[in-house]
Amino acid sequence: MKFAHDFKETLRREDFPPHWIDLAIPYGQLKKVLKRVAGELNDLGLDPETLRQLLDPADDSPLAAKYRLNAAGNSKLLRPKLIVLIHMRGGKAVDASLTPASRALIERIAAFQSQNPGQPIPATATPTDESESTASLISSARSLANAEVELSDTQSSDQDRGQAALADHHELIEVPLVFDGEFFKILQSDVNSLDALQAKEERAMVTEIVALRREVSHLTKPSRLSKSDLARWRTIFELYLDAQVFFSTNEQDHGARSSQTAAKQLQWFQEEIAKRDLVRSFKIAESREALVRFLRLNAVLLKNLQFQEINQVAIYKILKKFDKRTCLGVSKTFPIQVHSDKLLAGSVAKDICAQMSTDLVSVVPQISDYLCPICFAIAYRPVRLACRHIFCIRCIVKIQRRNEKHCPLCRADTVMKASADNLDIQLERYMRKYFPKETKEKQRANEIERGIEDYGPEYVHSECSIM
Repeated sequence: MKFAHDFKETLRREDFPPHWIDLAIPYGQLKKVLKRVAGELNDLGLDPETLRQLLDPADDSPLAAKYRLNAAGNSKLLRPKLIVLIHMRGGKAVDASLTPASRALIERIAAFQSQNPGQPIPATATPTDESESTASLISSARSLANAEVELSDTQSSDQDRGQAALADHHELIEVPLVFDGEFFKILQSDVNSLDALQAKEERAMVTEIVALRREVSHLTKPSRLSKSDLARWRTIFELYLDAQVFFSTNEQDHGARSSQTAAKQLQWFQEEIAKRDLVRSFKIAESREALVRFLRLNAVLLKNLQFQEINQVAIYKILKKFDKRTCLGVSKTFPIQVHSDKLLAGSVAKDICAQMSTDLVSVVPQISDYLCPICFAIAYRPVRLACRHIFCIRCIVKIQRRNEKHCPLCRADTVMKASADNLDIQLERYMRKYFPKETKEKQRANEIERGIEDYGPEYVHSECSIM
């Protein structure tokens, strides 16, 4: 009762859109149907303890059961089935652990089955003698919970069937249930509706990402008139990557973040933007609007994550309660059989974050992608070795002076073969265009280092000046 109240309260408190709330898992309704499921099973003599013994039989038990959640034919709709393999002798169930009600039920189904073999309920029965086939069926009772039991399709006359009914044989019967089908019909329908909702929200967010990409690309285009917000947007995206709002790459907490942690990281990101006064430093007015849209996009994604989590918990709780009341073990099988690619897979945040990374954040080149792996400064002027690894020219010159032949990254024999032809002129122009400040700093550092090498430690670097 407590979770049902908390579930409703959270839906109200988090200010989700009304059409989202309408599609939330109907936890209260499912609890009522579950009560009918448990009552139906108890009326049939299948209390939780009896079902537990059937579904997890002892090695020497003459009966076993399996509860299946399989799609019905070509339909994706799940059809639950409770199937029991039981040892019959003279038309009577041979097992002392059965309750009188469940024993009577099984015997009635078995009798109906032998008289009406063409009916869909109960399932097919195959009589066998006390032979190797019978021993095989008994030995497979324990593994029935994990594998299908195949019975031989022996054709026999009505007289043979009647004689076999009096002898020992095994029968595979389906226990007729009603309310479990209603339970899973409701639950599967709601999971499918939530999947459709999240797919729709994901498409809307992808559309916004594409639009933002065009806008940010225009705002960060390098300009000779300094009418560009390239540096500001680079800082914003660097902070966003550092925040790791929805996914962490840290060793201690790597993987998807919970909505609570994501909310804290998003708050940190916004506070860092405010601390650096990035909004006021924009040179183009449209950048402020684009930043608002970017923050709103993250807020929408966070809201989707929160809604996804609370419905996941509701499903987990109701399935756990189902197992507690019935011992049918659906909490593990339902998520697999329902094939939910959004809600239960939890893929929305992952997909949108990947989309933002490839289509939006990558619009603004990050200096971390252009660092020299030796000095960890921008790889200006870039030397591309024959092994395709890139280093700044100063580091390559130093390595060559030490007569080191092997690439520091892959150990290929390429360093001493490098010459002026290995300078990547196109990449050098790209760096000057998108990283003007960093390339100037690296050029100045190279000149100072070269001056010290030529003139000694007393060398003082002076900027060029026009007299």
